[in-house]
Amino acid sequence: MKLTDFESAMLAGEFGEPRRQAMQQLVSVGSFFDAGDMVEVSQAHIMGDTESLGESGVRYLEALAAYPEEQRRVAVPTLTDPRGVDQAKYRGLKQRSSSAFLELRAVSALRSLGILMTDTCINYQTFQAPIPGQHVAFGDTGVVIYTNSICAARSNFEGGPAALAAALTGRTPRYGYHLDGNRRGTCLFELDFEPADFAEWGALGALIGSQAGSYWAVPVVQLKATPSSDDLKHFGAAMASYGSVALFHLPGITPEAPDVASVFDGPPPGTHLLRRDAIETYYRSFERHEDRVDVVVFAAPQLSLLEIQQLAELLEGRRVHEHTALVVATNPEVKAAADRLGITGIIEEAGGMLLSGVCFYQMYARELGQANGWVRLLTNSAKLCNIITGYGYRPAIAPMEVCVDAAIRGRM
Repeated sequence: MKLTDFESAMLAGEFGEPRRQAMQQLVSVGSFFDAGDMVEVSQAHIMGDTESLGESGVRYLEALAAYPEEQRRVAVPTLTDPRGVDQAKYRGLKQRSSSAFLELRAVSALRSLGILMTDTCINYQTFQAPIPGQHVAFGDTGVVIYTNSICAARSNFEGGPAALAAALTGRTPRYGYHLDGNRRGTCLFELDFEPADFAEWGALGALIGSQAGSYWAVPVVQLKATPSSDDLKHFGAAMASYGSVALFHLPGITPEAPDVASVFDGPPPGTHLLRRDAIETYYRSFERHEDRVDVVVFAAPQLSLLEIQQLAELLEGRRVHEHTALVVATNPEVKAAADRLGITGIIEEAGGMLLSGVCFYQMYARELGQANGWVRLLTNSAKLCNIITGYGYRPAIAPMEVCVDAAIRGRM
């Protein structure tokens, strides 16, 4: 790889051991992907939940935190993905004290590196979203696909070590979606319907992601109406979850796609027509918990303030069934706003739990289910349905209104 003098100096250890290790990591990744050089990034976003880190990962962060400040502090603004424990609520969820303590250690080490503990997978809805053409190093798949597609900024899926290395150096290898050629459309989808709610937007993303089936696929999707930010959040998160897709184009909507022709090199290679009955088939691939629902979850991605307001309006004056738990996850900024606006009180008065800075599947979900006897899970998130079966749950998907009704009745 071609390195600048500054990058070579970091690799030689002239700016401390943490940056030397980081550059070594980046050069290894770049060499694997045949990157010609590095690109400067303006932000980084690190996935570092302790279920993934484990004891050894936390010890590594603590070792970095022991270096002098000028060597260990990140070089660009750096945010974090959701944590595994809400320190204010974990006892009520029957999470282990050892998990909470490991989180505290990880948070302390990350803060010592100068990382902003935003604890969110919706940073594009809460903090300074990148602008078109800007290079970033983001980790969470839902964050990356939204950043690439809606913001028209540029990022690959960065694993935790790679994102940390980018944060320490302000660099990432120039490959993948940092290159113009990899951002061209590869497949075209047309619909004979418009998704009606967040669950249907997620289902549509799941269907397209499954058919695209590759990290290097760039679906181009023709819509009849302009979706909201929350619609696109569910759409992209599910597409990334089901197909490892990192970029899509919506002609006439997303910045890089003024029309269909402009995003393809030549005629589109065939068109996939998606009908509404495909959504119904997707729904039927999951169970209907008509006897009992153990837990209703609104998460993955974290909820925006508008989603939480909508949820509170559905819950106001009602009470969650005694045999059913209602769990809602958002980031600390949205949680603070919900507290201030009285929205949190409505949800909690109904018997729900609004968690801050976490996301359900990153909360030691298997242990969480075992401790609370949760198996039959209901959600409006297609992404969560795709992930949570691996933790021993039997998920079902439905619109928000149906999920709330089930939480009140204790069954679908």
